[in-house]
Amino acid sequence: MHRIRTEAKIAADPDAVWAVLADFDSYEAWNPLNIKAKGQAVLGLKVPMTFLSLPSTVKTINQTVTVTTCEPGRALAWSGSVPLLFKGRHHFSLTPDGAGTLLEHGEDLAGLIPMGFSKAVVAEHFVPAYAAVNVALAKRLG
Repeated sequence: MHRIRTEAKIAADPDAVWAVLADFDSYEAWNPLNIKAKGQAVLGLKVPMTFLSLPSTVKTINQTVTVTTCEPGRALAWSGSVPLLFKGRHHFSLTPDGAGTLLEHGEDLAGLIPMGFSKAVVAEHFVPAYAAVNVALAKRLG
């Protein structure tokens, strides 16, 4: 299993950060990794999503994910899978930090496809892509 972890300080309160993360319909306007989604951040809801097929930055994957954590102002996560080939849990955690928010953002990847990625590939391609989401999120709030 690969665990991708990033952190960022966002100059907005957790409720404002949550509002952007939970607005799946607007991902197309700002999110460089999860480039399209339709639906609402509701526990158990299935959300059609298009995301980059890392380590490529030009290929995409369409998948319906399930919202598995939905705590307004605190945490959001979704999971998707293709039996045996791929299982992922993408997550955001929001913690008040002074006048802003500490964002913890990452994903846990398992299955035959992620097993084919070396730690170096994950560090070189996946971690920067997740960090780019953090930067885009801060910019969206700025």
